[in-house]
Order: sequence, then C-alpha cells, then structure tokens
Amino acid sequence: MDEQESVLGTAPVGKLVLQLAIPAMLAQFVNILYSVIDRIYVGHIAGVGEMALAGVGVCGPVVAMITAFGAWVGFGGGPLMSIRMGRRDMDGARQVVSSSFWLLLALSALVTVPVFALRRPILFAFGASEATYPYAGAYFSIYIVGTVFALLSSGLNQIIMSQGFAGVAMRSVMLGAAANIILDPVLIFGLRMGVRGAALATVLSQLCSSLYTLRFLFGKRALVGIRPREWSPGWTRRILQVGLSPALIIALDNVMLIAVNIMLQKHGGVRSDSLIACAAILQSFMLIVTMPLGGITAGTQAILGYNYGAGRTERVLSAEKRIMLLCLAFTGLMFLLARFVPGQFAQIFTSDPDYIELSAWMIRTYTLGICGLCIQYPFVDGLTGMGLVKWGLCFSMFRKIVFMVGVLLLPAFFSVEALFYAEPLSDAAAAIVSFIGFAVLLPRLMRKRELEG
Repeated sequence: MDEQESVLGTAPVGKLVLQLAIPAMLAQFVNILYSVIDRIYVGHIAGVGEMALAGVGVCGPVVAMITAFGAWVGFGGGPLMSIRMGRRDMDGARQVVSSSFWLLLALSALVTVPVFALRRPILFAFGASEATYPYAGAYFSIYIVGTVFALLSSGLNQIIMSQGFAGVAMRSVMLGAAANIILDPVLIFGLRMGVRGAALATVLSQLCSSLYTLRFLFGKRALVGIRPREWSPGWTRRILQVGLSPALIIALDNVMLIAVNIMLQKHGGVRSDSLIACAAILQSFMLIVTMPLGGITAGTQAILGYNYGAGRTERVLSAEKRIMLLCLAFTGLMFLLARFVPGQFAQIFTSDPDYIELSAWMIRTYTLGICGLCIQYPFVDGLTGMGLVKWGLCFSMFRKIVFMVGVLLLPAFFSVEALFYAEPLSDAAAAIVSFIGFAVLLPRLMRKRELEG
C-alpha cells in the first residue's frame, strides 16, 4: 500500500498526468454514449423521431442536474480522501469513503420521490410542449426510478479516480456504455418500447456500472475501501461543504442548458420544438467536448490534492501547467471538428436536411470559444481538487453569469438565433479571467500552503 500511495507524490509529474488523465478522459468519452446513443436511436424512430428527440432533449439537462448530487459527494469526498492520504491519515480517508457511500444512498432517496411526483410541471417549466411532453414524460418517468444507480456510479467513480485508479473508473463506465449500446436497439425497436426503452436501457446500464464500483470499493484492491461502520458525522458535513461548490457548478451548467430550452420555447414561435430538437444535437456535440475535458481535470485532481496535502506545491504548479497543455490539445482538436464536420455529426441523429443544416450552424457558432476552456476547466477543477472550493466557485460563477446574461438578453434584443453566441462570449471572458487567476492567485495560494507546513 505504501508504494502505491507514494506514486502520486514521487512519480514524474508529466508521466503521472498522462497516466491519470487519459483513462479518465476516455472514461468520460465513453460515458457520453449513455445520452448520445439514446438520442441517436430516438431520432430515428419512424414517424416521430424529431419530436421524440426534442422530448429527450428537454430531459437531458434535467437528468444531468440530478446526477449533480452524485458529483456533490464524489467531488467532496474525493479531494478530502486524497488530502488525507497525502498526510498518511488512512483512518480518516476510510471514514471519508464510507461516509460518501451512505450520503449517496441518502441523497438518492431524497431526490427520487419529490422529482418523480413533480415530473410533469418540471418538464413543462423547462421547455416541454404539449407536442413533446408525451416523449419527455415517458423517458423521464423511467429514468428517475433508477436515480440511485446513477448517483452511486457517478459519485463512487470519482472516489476511485481520486485514489489514482483511473483505469478502474474507465472500465466501470465502459461496462455501462457497452450495456447501453446493446440494450438500446433491443428495447427501443425490438420490444417496441420507444423512448421508454431508451430510458430503461440507461437505467440498467447504470446498474451495471454501480455494481462494478461497489465490488471494487468493498474488495481488497482499493487503497481505501468502503467500511460501512466507519462513517463519521463530522466527515459527512465536511464532504457536503467541499462538494457543494463543484456540485453547484455542474448543476448550474445544466441550468444554463435548461435556460436555453426555455428561451427557445419562448422566442422560437412555431419553430420552437424544431429549435429544441436541433439544440439536443448541439448539446450532444458539446458533451463530447466538455465531458472528456472534465475527465482530464477530474482524473488529475488526485495529483493536485495529494501533493497539496503533502505540502509539495512545486509539483502542484508543474502538474497544472501540464494539465492545461493537454486540455489545449483536446479543445483545439474539437474546435477543428466543429468547423469541418458539424453536418456529418448532425446526420447521425436525423435525416431531415433542414434539421441538419440548422444543427450544423448551431455547432459552429456555439464552439467559437471552446479553446478558452483549456484554462477555465483545469484552473477551477484544480482549485476544487485542493479543497480551495470558494475560489473555484468564484471563477466558475463568473463564466455562468456572463452566459446567462447573454441567453436572456441576446434573443430579446436581436433574434432567437443570437442566443447561441452567449457561449463563445462567456468562454472568452472566462478564459481571460482564469488566466489572470492562474498567473497571480495560484502562486500566492501555494506560498500560503508552504508557510502552513
């Protein structure tokens, strides 16, 4: 155990970043398949594909907001555990993991019942119409029943990554994605369940992932496993405190997507459902950008948290620079794909030429500023991984405020299409502010940690 524990603090930083970032990035890329594959199959349901796609598109950000409760625990417990490991407090680390397990179960119960009961007004408030609600309601009703599996798989996967087992986390996600790919056509078309089949396939796939993570953390391979009797009320409160910032960040990301759907419904007129269907295709592309990017920064939090806890701040700064370079390479590639193949991407979801043309325009416009995310994501997630959550929240909130102002004002003063410029404007502004924070604030925070000893 000592040899494995010391890798985060002794291995070459560049090599360590790649060893943790690449599997975590691939895991999140595979994780995208849950929603993207659902939308691909749903979009090709004969006769109702476009409206069904719009209905599932309304559900997408709402479903993702629910999984933010898993992130609340995972991003709270993960950094606390890795910091304890860096300080060689393995008893404290085990209490963090066990408390995280119980928190995930409790939050699952607290979320499922009220959301299921209020599912109709929730979906109508967030962009559904009379035409799309039958599909949105059918998908959401089944998905919400499996909330416990979604929260366990997402929350515990972050705990596993924070121990340096990015490969295990990747296999967990790949297992669920493979099950989803197999089950989707069987349930949607073979058993003629339509959008209900897509939701059931996702729930069963998340069940597979959650069982895999539980087997690992209850077993002997984990550096710090789940010991149900070792939960601690004190650590429970601390997990909720530390995880609140990243959970709010994720939840607000989905609030922004919900706001987009609401404004499209409000300003789109007779085109509103069509615009929301195309926005669902756009959101699928953006998932391919943001989920792997978040995988890079979440997977490497173990390096930052461990070395920050151990007081090795020079390794923290070195790792952050390498993480930003890796994120730049990824966002640069995705920027080029958004310029050259948006139409081909849209064709995966629909064969309607008007939908394809509009979706391609949305993708090209929405991604104009994505290279700026190579600074924002590593900086915000890095601060969170070191337990400096108030700083991470401040920088993240700046980007979200700029985006929301754009979403609310641009369509009101110009046209509904102008709404899609809110994203590049917020990405560019956040990149500038985050760069200043990285250059000025981060070195000061590291000097403060060195003085603490």
